[in-house]
Amino acid sequence: MQVLTGPEWRARAEAHAARVDDLVAPHLARRAEQVKHPVHDFLFTYYSQRPAQLRRWHPGFGVALEDADDHVGLKGYAGDPVTVSPGYVESRLPLLRQLHILLSATAGRAPQLGCFGLHEWAMVHRSAEHGKRHDWPLRLGQDGTDAVVESHRIGCSHFDAFRFFTPSARPLNTLQPGSDDRPDFEQPGCLHAGMDLYKHAFRLTPMIASELVADCFELARDIRVLDMRAAPYDLADLGFEPVRIETTEGKAAYVAAQRGFAERGAPLRARLVAECERLLGVVRAGQNS
Repeated sequence: MQVLTGPEWRARAEAHAARVDDLVAPHLARRAEQVKHPVHDFLFTYYSQRPAQLRRWHPGFGVALEDADDHVGLKGYAGDPVTVSPGYVESRLPLLRQLHILLSATAGRAPQLGCFGLHEWAMVHRSAEHGKRHDWPLRLGQDGTDAVVESHRIGCSHFDAFRFFTPSARPLNTLQPGSDDRPDFEQPGCLHAGMDLYKHAFRLTPMIASELVADCFELARDIRVLDMRAAPYDLADLGFEPVRIETTEGKAAYVAAQRGFAERGAPLRARLVAECERLLGVVRAGQNS
């Protein structure tokens, strides 16, 4: 057990809070003015963690904090000096097993880089029949958007993207991922699998260090920009230049960016796998004691 003095852990906590403040300040300003943003709000509307939760610093299991009254009573903490308790880690055993299986399976696959972000297009296929998903205009119009979907091979491997496909687009997907078979489909080239590293990280709070959660948040923020630049929407008024995946040049640009995010995500996924293994080891040790 590592023990941090008050000055030691407060310096880390303040640095983390300052980092998060820089990341979330634009969102908070828009929220105060009740202004929605179709790109950046996603990380706070689709994902359940609030900015204040992201801002709160946790050292992770195995680190105790001296003079830390503001951590006393927080979920998972106990003792003096206060620390995340082994009992809390054991109570999260189902989550730890689930994430370890999913993350390990994803990490064990080669990145697939040929989807071209068509999941977003499939979500608005034949919107005239199924209803609009967003208020933003379609860059190619409805007929042009439908033509792109129908003239491409769609191979979306991520259930949480696939489940938003319109009824007419679902049969066009070469894969049919479900909610209970994610480890069989998810692969590290998928933008949504990369963004979800943030979700997996904050679900492990407070058992892992908040710096890792923030690293995953930054990756998700950057991926989201590409996700929407390659989407069928016209977001020029917001300053987003489209990645025109319907063209050869656009496809090449998308694949290059996708490969870069897969490379950025790999060490973060490896760190999350290692944390799951460390925490599972804590549970095993407690059960054998």
